[in-house]
Amino acid sequence: MEIPPHFHVVETAGWLVNHRMNSALPGYLMIGSKTDTTDLSDLSVNALAEFGPLLARAQSALKQELNAQRVYIGRYGHTPGYPIHFHVIPIYDWVEELFWKDARYRLLANFAEGPGETATDGAELTLFVWREFCERAIPPPITGPSVSEAIQLLRDTMVFPAL
Repeated sequence: MEIPPHFHVVETAGWLVNHRMNSALPGYLMIGSKTDTTDLSDLSVNALAEFGPLLARAQSALKQELNAQRVYIGRYGHTPGYPIHFHVIPIYDWVEELFWKDARYRLLANFAEGPGETATDGAELTLFVWREFCERAIPPPITGPSVSEAIQLLRDTMVFPAL
């Protein structure tokens, strides 16, 4: 699948970082390999060497530029036709507040932690982000920069020198 250029954030020799196309959550990034493989072991040494610093730069930019409280990084899915890619999901304080205000998700947190507990984990917040900001026709209101403003902020911040 071709990623439209207005979603591109930064590109290295081996990777493309783009904003997730169907996400209304500002700063939800995808880091995808330019090599058509679903296996890290198929990547070149140079692509693998770029990967760690690229993840660190993405996390740092989301925290410093967009004030993400946490950043979840994971690999999900295995759809044919998509090279290996990683989700980089910012969790802002206002996202967590929306989570706690939604009774449907509070049930998850209470079930996971036991009666009277108020903790949650990354899986529950990731589910919340996917359902509410990626799949819902009308997502919750955001606080802070829009998706397009976040993309520009991240472009300005995540300049990545060639290795």
